Amino acid sequence: MMARIQLPRSAKRGEPIEVRIAIQHPMETGFRYDTMGKPIPKNVINKLICRYNGEEVFRAELGSGIAANPYLQFYTVARDSGELEFAWEDDSGARGSERAAIAVSA
Repeated sequence: MMARIQLPRSAKRGEPIEVRIAIQHPMETGFRYDTMGKPIPKNVINKLICRYNGEEVFRAELGSGIAANPYLQFYTVARDSGELEFAWEDDSGARGSERAAIAVSA
């Protein structure tokens, strides 16, 4: 699973920053059928966690009501230069992760 992350490359300490992530995932609800008439098993991303320099700053629990290729947006406060690490897991146990860096000035 791949993801696209958008956040500012730099920010001032204490400034709120907008974070966006779009994850490529089919988010199968379990209600659709394949071309042979068999049900497609439910498989959605059920958990997304964002850590900023190792500290959790955002957590989402997703369900089958979320569209394919889920997009999430949230805000956090720029504290120190470093990385935002995103990790997620779906119903089949598949995991994904991405990282993005930010430079924080005084």
